[in-house]
Amino acid sequence: MRKIAVALTKGGVGKTTTAVNLAARLANVGQRVLLIDVDTQGQAGKMLGCQPTNGLAELVANNATPDQAIVPARDNLWLLGGGKSLAGLKMLIARKEFGAERTLAEALAPLDDHYDFVILDSAPGWDALTVNVLFYAREVLSPVSLEVMTLQGLSDFAQSLASIQRYHPELRHSYIVPTFFDRRVKKSEEIFAQLQTYYPSQVCSPVRYSVRLSEAPGYGQTIFEYAPASPGADDYAALTERIMHDDGTQRNA
Repeated sequence: MRKIAVALTKGGVGKTTTAVNLAARLANVGQRVLLIDVDTQGQAGKMLGCQPTNGLAELVANNATPDQAIVPARDNLWLLGGGKSLAGLKMLIARKEFGAERTLAEALAPLDDHYDFVILDSAPGWDALTVNVLFYAREVLSPVSLEVMTLQGLSDFAQSLASIQRYHPELRHSYIVPTFFDRRVKKSEEIFAQLQTYYPSQVCSPVRYSVRLSEAPGYGQTIFEYAPASPGADDYAALTERIMHDDGTQRNA
C-alpha cells in the first residue's frame, strides 16, 4: 500500500484540489483509495459532497470504529474526514509524553491491508498533525503554485522535511506538482523552469489554470465528473498515470 501525503506549509497552492482529484482518478482506474482529510476546515469532504459525522479525530481517539469513521465517497474511494474536531486531536497528541509523532501511524496501522493508496490532504503550516502525517506517509507530493513566494515556501518545507527524514528514512519527497500554470503569464514559465532546474527528478507536468477546477467543488464534484474534457481533468489524469507507473521508492533529487 502506498501512502502519499499532499503537503506544503504554504496555503493557497491547490493541496486539497490535488488530493481530491488524484484520489478520485486513482479510484476511477480501479485502485482502492482512502482519502484522509487532515485539515480542520474539512474541505476534502465538502469537495466530494460528503459530510460524515465521524472522522479521523474520532477514530484516533477510539470514539469511532473504522467502519463508523470511514465513509464511501465514490466507487473504490473512501473518505476519512477532517474538520473542527481535529483541534481536539492536536491536544490529544500534545498530551502524550512518548511517541506523539507516531499517533496517526499507530491508529491507522490496522488499515494497511485494505487499500492500494492512502492520500492525505494536509493543512498548511507546520504543527503536530503535519508531523504525524509525515511520520505515517512514505511519499510526499507538494503542489506548488507558480509564484515567487511559493518557491521560498518549498525550500523551507524541504528543510523541515529533512528533519523528519532523519527519524523516518523511508519518507521520500517524491513529487513536486506546479499548479495554476498559465502560459499567458511570463512568470509562470520562468518559475516552472526554475523548479525544473532545482528539482529535475521530482517536478511533474504542471496543472494548468482552469476555472473549471475552481467551480467543481461548489457542486460537490471532482473535475472528472464536472468537466471531464477540461485541461484540469487532463492534467490530473497525467499526474495519476505518472504516480501509478512509479514504484513508490523514488529518491529525492
